[in-house]
Amino acid sequence: MKQAVPDDERITPALWGLSSILTLGGVMSMFTSTVVNVALGTVGEKLDAPLGTVQWIATGYLIALAAAIPVSGWASRRYGAARLWLVCVALFAVFSALCAMATSIEMLIVFRVLQGLSGGLLVPAGQILFATAAGPKRLGRMMSVLSIPIYLAPVLGTLFGSLLTDRLGWPWLFLVNVPVAVISLATGWRWLPRETPRDAQPMDWPGLALSMVGLPLLVFGVAQIGEMGRADALALGSVIVGAILLTVFAVHALRARKPLLNLRLFGDSAFSSAAVVIFCMGLALFGAMIVLPVYYLNVRHESLVGTGLLTAPLALGTVAALPLAGRFTDRIGGARVILTGLIVTVIGTVPLAMITEHDSYWWLSAVQVIRGCGIGLTTTPALATGLVMVPKEQIPHAMPIFNMLQRIGGSFGTSILTALLAYRLTTGPHTAAGTAAAIGYTHWWITGITAIVLVPSVILVRIEAARRREAAAGLATA
Repeated sequence: MKQAVPDDERITPALWGLSSILTLGGVMSMFTSTVVNVALGTVGEKLDAPLGTVQWIATGYLIALAAAIPVSGWASRRYGAARLWLVCVALFAVFSALCAMATSIEMLIVFRVLQGLSGGLLVPAGQILFATAAGPKRLGRMMSVLSIPIYLAPVLGTLFGSLLTDRLGWPWLFLVNVPVAVISLATGWRWLPRETPRDAQPMDWPGLALSMVGLPLLVFGVAQIGEMGRADALALGSVIVGAILLTVFAVHALRARKPLLNLRLFGDSAFSSAAVVIFCMGLALFGAMIVLPVYYLNVRHESLVGTGLLTAPLALGTVAALPLAGRFTDRIGGARVILTGLIVTVIGTVPLAMITEHDSYWWLSAVQVIRGCGIGLTTTPALATGLVMVPKEQIPHAMPIFNMLQRIGGSFGTSILTALLAYRLTTGPHTAAGTAAAIGYTHWWITGITAIVLVPSVILVRIEAARRREAAAGLATA
């Protein structure tokens, strides 16, 4: 006879509906972060602007995303995550339409920044709402669903960005968000749970100022260093000032009675270990996304769309592994899933470190699928495990912290790996074989970074096992 699934472990139709609505909003925000990148040249021609200025369409959006993350937790606690999500979806639609109607590059950049601010609040609000509704015994499976847009966005953005620009014109890069936002708003208004905000604490204005200036400055400076391959005065100054402001923010948050973000959560060893995994995987994952496309573009001379298709197996492998990752995270705990995922990721990265200019596309695709499976078994379980370790009322604090760490890790990874790749490209032979060797060299670094994460993951395994034994003992004596 089949044993009934407990109510706190069963995924109800209402939860599946909630995941569908929030995933649609996540797709919109993440898709927009990449879809514009392939059309910057076209936008510059139509609006008669130099590429250096047009680049701020992408850079401004990413900086605004980062700036909004710290305040997302407070806003969710103060106004309710569902209400915040609905408002952000509506604003995202308005600013998307205004971007499409912009008649100058200055107008487009301003509306793009405002779009980024609404998107930066939209994703964390959805994650907080999702994590609170799911509960600890369903969190792994449900977070795996919400993670799908993160990994599909780069693939869909590259492909659809080119198609929309060629067939319909650059305004449709933004107009495409409007119907998606309308559907998200209508379904969200009808079915999202309405919670009564209980946390009416005042805004931590010093913490807000320090974080909303420090985080964007750090992300911008690191990104500029990676893009230029060197540190000019502006980039280096941004990194230094951003790092100082975030340090002051951390000191302030640890001393404040009602901080913007509760950094005391790092006093828990399990939370800290999960945070290290999230930061390092952000560094290795998002930084690595820039390396393999260089191989297809410069060594194999593929088109931008062709390169997008050839790098798609990584995202497909990740998405394929997410349901399995979620199921095992809820069943046996996320720590062992993370450890397994890291080992698989290393196995899938080593062949890319030995890449040559003649490797079979089928072989490279298979390797990317394996690496993608490892990433899917690592990143989302790390997030779910970190959230399970904190009380439910602390989720609005924990989620922005993890998002900030992932954002900073991704920026540092992109900068470091770009610099390593550029160094090898300039010092090695300027041939296809030399470029392939430089790409392989950079993947050795990615392998090393991923291997280092094994240390906190082993610590997390031990902590999780000990807590499970404590919980079991508590139930036995109850």
